[in-house]
Amino acid sequence: MHLTVNKVSQFVYSNILKPRNIRYYCKNVKDTEIPKNPLKKYYGASDQVTNGYIYDKKPFKYTCVAGKKYSWCLCGKSAKQPFCDGTHNNIHLKIKQKPIFFTVEETKDYWLCNCKQTSNRPFCDGTHLREDIQEKRR
Repeated sequence: MHLTVNKVSQFVYSNILKPRNIRYYCKNVKDTEIPKNPLKKYYGASDQVTNGYIYDKKPFKYTCVAGKKYSWCLCGKSAKQPFCDGTHNNIHLKIKQKPIFFTVEETKDYWLCNCKQTSNRPFCDGTHLREDIQEKRR
């Protein structure tokens, strides 16, 4: 069977790219069972496996307000550390890490990680005390 370019594009559109009706696939599922994630366009702490550039060898103490959304810099290149200023969007730097968006439940002082190597993003877990991190930022 020989298909022209027009026939191929029609086939691809009709069988692959054609938008599907979500209700058709979910018609037996109740609305309460469908997971709703209002922040799905943002990257979370567990979505990114690589750590960023080591900015500093000590954490940053900051008073976070309950309910306010913060964007913590993971790439380590922001000029507004420890928060993101959009430097990761610079196409010449080729940075893969995106900011971590977070909120806190209680207004108080928090220690935010500046070494960017923490396993408790965005909060400090003492990873900056490792010898290899202390040596890199002398």
